[in-house]
Order: sequence, then structure tokens, then C-alpha cells
Amino acid sequence: MLSLFPELFTYQQIAPFVLRLVLAFIFIGSGYSKLFKTRLETVKFFESTSIRPAKFWTILVGSTELISGFLLFLGFLTQAASISIIIIMTGAILKVKIKQGFWGGYEFELLVLVCALSLLVLGPGILAIDLPL
Repeated sequence: MLSLFPELFTYQQIAPFVLRLVLAFIFIGSGYSKLFKTRLETVKFFESTSIRPAKFWTILVGSTELISGFLLFLGFLTQAASISIIIIMTGAILKVKIKQGFWGGYEFELLVLVCALSLLVLGPGILAIDLPL
């Protein structure tokens, strides 16, 4: 493969590791917030976007985000956690953000979805409980 910096390929397992940690912190924070800090606001938001029953979906989405975040942090069941994040982000885009357009709308959710898709395909990288591919 043509590359400007072929020596960096020696460290190619670091990229999914960093990606995995960043997504882990995003989803641990988001899930924790939905479950313990902003539960009532999230329920009201879900109701306003016709996501019903809102209390059920708040707990389900918050729990899924929190658990997926911890799994990514550990590098355990990385593909399952990635699939969960892909489903959540697809739902967020299609149900809420798509009406706002790309810029100022769903660009962040799409970026997160693609990062999760990358982990699904590449694996967890270094320092993971999952076995390397």
C-alpha cells in the first residue's frame, strides 16, 4: 500500500483502541446522564418526539448506552457493543435529527455511528479482553 508514513502501520492496533476509549467515555457519560441526572428531561424529550412509552425508552436507551460504554472501555464484546451503538444512533438520526438536516442536525450522530461501524469491522485494538481478530 502506498503510504506517506509506512512506519505507522506498526502501530495500527492503537487507532481502534483510541477510538474504542473515546466512544466508551461518550456513552458512559450519556447513559449515566439519561439514567441518573436528566431522566425527567429525557422522558419529556422522548414524549415530545413521539417516542413512547417515554419512560421505558429512556431506561432502555440509557442502560444500553451505559453498558455498551463499559463494554467498550473493557474491550469486551466490542462487536456487540458496537451494534448496540449503531442501532441507537440510527434511531436518533431517523427519529429526531434527520428533520434538522446534516449540518447542525445529525452530523455528530452519523460520525458516532461510523466510528462504531469501524470498531465492528476492525475489532477492539490493543488492551482488550476480546481476542484479536
